[in-house]
Amino acid sequence: QVHLVESGGGLVQAGGSLRLSCAASGRTFSRYAMGWFRQAPGKEREFVAAISRSGESTRYADSVKGRFTISRDNAKNTVYLQMNSLKPEDTAVYYCAAGRYGTSTWYTPVGLLDFDSWGQGTQVTVSS
Repeated sequence: QVHLVESGGGLVQAGGSLRLSCAASGRTFSRYAMGWFRQAPGKEREFVAAISRSGESTRYADSVKGRFTISRDNAKNTVYLQMNSLKPEDTAVYYCAAGRYGTSTWYTPVGLLDFDSWGQGTQVTVSS
């Protein structure tokens, strides 16, 4: 089980950029695949991006592919989401999530039920 805290959200104009960070507590961060999800008001939480334990494999939702980049620094116990060319439809609360402990180093999950630990979220608002 991992304690996660997101930061870096805010208000930006369309076409702008933000970098989200997710800090994890504990000493076993590298044992978890990590992901980012988002939830807009009145909508279901949806997958955004995920990264394997080693950082060598990544997966993205079609809606953000080419604009967002997920990365991790296991030495700093931190996962990042670089968000470029932001659109108003990107407006949502963004959540960091950790997968199950000790999966293969290349495993990159994308389903809600594949993640066991969740942060409290950070608000991203993109104006027109």
